[in-house]
Amino acid sequence: MRLYVQYGRSCTTDRLPAFGAATTDSFTSSAASAEAGRTRATIKAATSLMSGWDSRVELVEPISFARGIPAPECLAVEELADCARAAIERDGATVLNYGSSGGYAPLREWIAERHQADPSQVVVTNGSLQGFRFLAELLAPRGPVLVEAPTYDRPLKILAALGAEVIPVPLDDDGMVDSPAFFYTIPTFQNPTGRTLSADARERLAALARAGMLVFEDDPYGLVRFEGEAPPTVFELAGGENVAYSSSFSKTIAPGLRVGYLVLPEGLAAEVESAAAAAYITPALLSQATVYEFLRRGNLEPNLERVCALLRERRDAMVAALDQHLPEAVWTVPEGGYFLWLELPRGIETADLRAEGVTFVPGADFFAGAGGENALRLAFSYASPTEIEEGVRRLASAVRAALLLRSAA
Repeated sequence: MRLYVQYGRSCTTDRLPAFGAATTDSFTSSAASAEAGRTRATIKAATSLMSGWDSRVELVEPISFARGIPAPECLAVEELADCARAAIERDGATVLNYGSSGGYAPLREWIAERHQADPSQVVVTNGSLQGFRFLAELLAPRGPVLVEAPTYDRPLKILAALGAEVIPVPLDDDGMVDSPAFFYTIPTFQNPTGRTLSADARERLAALARAGMLVFEDDPYGLVRFEGEAPPTVFELAGGENVAYSSSFSKTIAPGLRVGYLVLPEGLAAEVESAAAAAYITPALLSQATVYEFLRRGNLEPNLERVCALLRERRDAMVAALDQHLPEAVWTVPEGGYFLWLELPRGIETADLRAEGVTFVPGADFFAGAGGENALRLAFSYASPTEIEEGVRRLASAVRAALLLRSAA
């Protein structure tokens, strides 16, 4: 059955570069001393390569594939500055004062209309992760929380801090999940894998929600699509029944504004709004009013088109660089979002890498239990295409160094 994700080709690990080939030749029993010397040379060469360095490249500033943040050119700085000014001039007495703990009323109405909900079901928070925390604090004491394996590491940290019982649910090839409990899912361009749940998987989740399982659908990346047709959300398929839908303007407008939101069943919305009032009385209304002004002007779609073009160029650069420099690995090719998931060649774990000059997040960080030891998440959202190519080359050098050390062991 076809996955909604493409993978890089899998190759054997004998495609080592020329500078490593001489150190891994076969030796005869009459050349034991030569073998020992060559083994020492292998280890020395591999150790130097662990940092991603070789004689062909000079040390430069580190390149980050770790944090999922937008490149500066993705941010509409001047337009947002004008929107903030306009928001104060138009409604300053409201947005500079205390207000509703549920968020700025015009923005709540805009969100409600977009999702065909009532404004009372919308709670606008200081970033979507805060919305997750509110819900987790309310729901985790009521029973186990199911999470995808792998899944976004920040919710895992929140759940661990709350002492929640977390049950990781591996996804099969179609991303199917079938378990009757509260379930946290990122169905579109998932963090960390970049994968998208199939239409059948979404239908099954919607059916489970209608049958009584609360589904928390986290959808911050859904609009950041480079290609392909957008599938319906689980919230849409379930008609909003028993689905807590979460999204954010961090990826579509600017993360520094810290504006996320929840669309919730009515009873749950009231509980979350009470939790928000207890936490901060009023959220950052000026940021929310700035976002609303940006939306009111019709800027969202043109901005998305611009941002998606910038991010698609970066994704393509990373895929091309992996194909050129690290064909031994396997990776996802997402149709949108910020991340791809890389699985290392057989026998190599992320802990074996000593990659200086490039940063990434180890795959194990995204599992509630064991898993991901041979994988890593690569964010393509921030670095330039040129930096991406160089960063992947450094990473590939570190992988080959680990392979050399393994062959010498």
